[in-house]
Order: sequence, then C-alpha cells, then structure tokens
Amino acid sequence: MMSASNPLTHSVLGPKCADSYFSRVKAQVAAADRRRHESTNTNLKDKHSRMAAYLEIADDSKGHELSLFCVPKHYEEDLDSVIIPNGLIKDRTERLARDIVRDMGGHHIVALCVLKGGYKFFADLMDYIKTLNQNSDKSVPLTVDFIRLKSYSNDQSTNCVKVIGGDELSALAGKNVLIVEDIVETGKTMETLLKLLNECHPKMVKVVSLLVKRTPRSSGYRPDYIGFEVPDKFLVGYALDYNEYFRDLSHICILSDKAKEKYKV
Repeated sequence: MMSASNPLTHSVLGPKCADSYFSRVKAQVAAADRRRHESTNTNLKDKHSRMAAYLEIADDSKGHELSLFCVPKHYEEDLDSVIIPNGLIKDRTERLARDIVRDMGGHHIVALCVLKGGYKFFADLMDYIKTLNQNSDKSVPLTVDFIRLKSYSNDQSTNCVKVIGGDELSALAGKNVLIVEDIVETGKTMETLLKLLNECHPKMVKVVSLLVKRTPRSSGYRPDYIGFEVPDKFLVGYALDYNEYFRDLSHICILSDKAKEKYKV
C-alpha cells in the first residue's frame, strides 16, 4: 500500500482526495483487524464453553495425612488419606455455582438432586446459588426435586442401573433441568438417567457433578460442569458412601482395602 505522503498519489488525486483515500483504507484495515480479533475470541469462547473446566487430582496423589484433619475416630483405621479437604470442596462448589448462574441465569431451573450421595454437594451448591441470587444482578429462579439411582454393589459399579422415583420424571416436561450428581465413574448411570429424562421432553438439561473419575471403564460421558477429576480409587466422605457408611465424613477420603472387607455386605 502507498504511503499517504507519496507525491505521485498526491499529484494524481490531489492532496485532499489522497488524504481521504488513505483514511478510508486505514479504516477498512482496522475494521478487518477487529473482525478477525472478534472471530478469534468467539472461536476460543466456543471452544472453552464446550469443555468443562475442573481441578485435576493426579493419579499418583497420595492425598494428605489423616492426622492433619478432624476425622471421626471410628473411621481412623478405615481410611488411607484425605484426598480433597472440605475447604477445597466448598471453594470449588462456590465457583461452580457462579458458572451455573452465569450460564443459566434468567431461566427457571428445576435442580434435580441425585440421592443419596449427592445430597451434601446439592445442599451446598444451592446455598451458594441462593447467595448469588441475593447479591448480584443476574439470578436463577430455583425449584428442587429428588431422585435416587443405584448402580453399586460393594465397591463395584454394575451394569444394572436402578432408578427410584422415575415415574415422577414426567413432571419435568418442558422444564429447564439441572441434574446435581456426586460422582460420575463409568458414565452409564448418568446416560441412563438422561435417556429417561429425554423421553419426558424437558426444555433443557445440564449436569453438574462434584467428581469425575478417570477410569478405563468410562463410556466417555462428561458432565457440563465438573468439580474435580479424580484417580480410579474408591472415595468416601462428603456424603459419598461405602454400603451406607462414611457419609458423615466432612472430607473426601481414600477408602482402605481393609475397610472394604470390614464393611462388605
């Protein structure tokens, strides 16, 4: 491109016309740059919006010594370590609440708690969303519902998923549903629930899970919102159980092999 001070351009177009010409060219170039920048940002946002952010707990993480935390005495011999302290769970849950309000604010949401393991995460998440509703310009009108799923026998996830309360899913037709789950392991349990829900024709379904386990048994399913990605170990605490034990732990801990035999049914 010729410079605005080029004498040939000035002699052909005249000083005023040349200056006007180059002003238009510069404006067009600047506009094109802005469009490229906006397009790049949009593509990056779309890419990130399709990928749920999470905090990763490494496979080789041994967790933290039990002696550093308050753990019920009757469980001290049953746990290997604390892998996610309660404070970290709370901080991550607060951030998930903010992300959900950002994405779903303005919609009337039915928050569907998957019992029993999800009740503690569900209660804390709802409290954080309620706080955001009271203290920000963007809010989420909420109603709550509950469902029970069972897919475990001792420490193994089975291929048989039992849905308790599934007959009531028809009430979610035309609704915006946020499923709140404690842990996604193989993903088959959640895929079964989503299939049942879709038969009821909800308007929108999003899934938030506190934990997603890295396991070769995974079907590849990923929730829309994830708290932590964790190793393929059996975890208890913060309402996650082993045959109904350990729900009363505040922290998420690694269950010992000895305890699996001790509480086996």
